[in-house]
Amino acid sequence: MAKSNTGPSLLGQHVALPASPDEAELDRVPNPHDGTGYLVRFTAPEFTSLCPVTGQPDFAHIVIDYVPGKWLVESKSLKLYLGSFRNHGAFHEDCTVRIGKDLVALLKPKWLRIGGYWYPRGGMPIDVFWQSGKIPAGLWVPDQGVPTYRGRG
Repeated sequence: MAKSNTGPSLLGQHVALPASPDEAELDRVPNPHDGTGYLVRFTAPEFTSLCPVTGQPDFAHIVIDYVPGKWLVESKSLKLYLGSFRNHGAFHEDCTVRIGKDLVALLKPKWLRIGGYWYPRGGMPIDVFWQSGKIPAGLWVPDQGVPTYRGRG
């Protein structure tokens, strides 16, 4: 994952979907409310990747919550980055944790958590959760809103 330190380079441009997360570029922009504790949520209900063993597609509902510091992730670059996993072979745990760690490396947020709610593989759903530390005191963090698997949709 390349990172842009000079501001958004993808906005206003026609950009093809990157072939892999390693080729994707995540952009960040200054947080206009640095010093204010607030939560940002991104939801990707149609996330896809490939099983590294069978090559078959895997599907997940990804929810990313973070408390910005000096930086916000630019949403178009995030959408393209997440889409770049479409042809990427990796296990559920690797995809979920990698996304979280890549965002932490880019943004240096006060706090980040990611929930990867994966649809069944071999008849069993696999949900993966990761966070960068403790929730900041006094922050309202709503439930991620994705129920335990019972035919999600």
